[in-house]
Amino acid sequence: MNKAKGKSVVDGKSFLRSAFAAEQEVLSVQLKLSSESITHDGVMGDVNEQHFIEVLRKYLPNRYAVDSAIVIDSNGATSDQIDIVIYDPQYTPTLLDQHDHRFIPAESVYAVFEVKPTINKNYLEYAAKKAESVRALERTSVPITHVAGKPIVKELFPILSGIVATTIDWVEGFSSEAFIQNNSALVDLQALDCGLSVTGGCFDVFEGELAVGPTNNSLAYFIFRLLQKLNSLGTVPAVDWNKYAMVMSEQDA
Repeated sequence: MNKAKGKSVVDGKSFLRSAFAAEQEVLSVQLKLSSESITHDGVMGDVNEQHFIEVLRKYLPNRYAVDSAIVIDSNGATSDQIDIVIYDPQYTPTLLDQHDHRFIPAESVYAVFEVKPTINKNYLEYAAKKAESVRALERTSVPITHVAGKPIVKELFPILSGIVATTIDWVEGFSSEAFIQNNSALVDLQALDCGLSVTGGCFDVFEGELAVGPTNNSLAYFIFRLLQKLNSLGTVPAVDWNKYAMVMSEQDA
């Protein structure tokens, strides 16, 4: 019997915790390596984005795509560049793809995240403004035929937003009064729903109040909570492609 099998037999819950803690340590080492070996801040940021994107792609079901992108609506308005966008790849195409550059229709977006080296007041506010640039876009929703044959219109759900980083500046982490006050000040289109510090824990407000996760298994806790929240949102709305088409014909009207 190998070591992992032995642990799972003796204490399955302990086996799960230790296995996911090891995966978190791998991500922590990758982020540390980039911070200590890459001398250009922009390149380091891109590399760290990919580390987080790869982890999310690994654990999110295939119904969700994960990329860096700009979000666009049927009026041609665009968001800021977003580090991580979780979106629907099944019913909604990306637009005007050029290598790693793409526009994602606002209707297909489930969640957006900013990747930062740490979490502090300035970066929370920065992530909040990025979230606002996405949430301010117009989203359409047209009737789709239900399995029973009755057309229904999917109600628009709030787009989730968050921040992920290697560390957190507050010593007491997400339980500190400073974090709670600064995060509570971000409301409406700027509200942040969740966050992860690979070395300092995680938080979310998915159930209406602040929930703080463990430090040793913050990555797994964050992912499982996010999965549950994404499940609760259901499927994205059906895009009104006619509205996009009308923009194409307006110059000829």
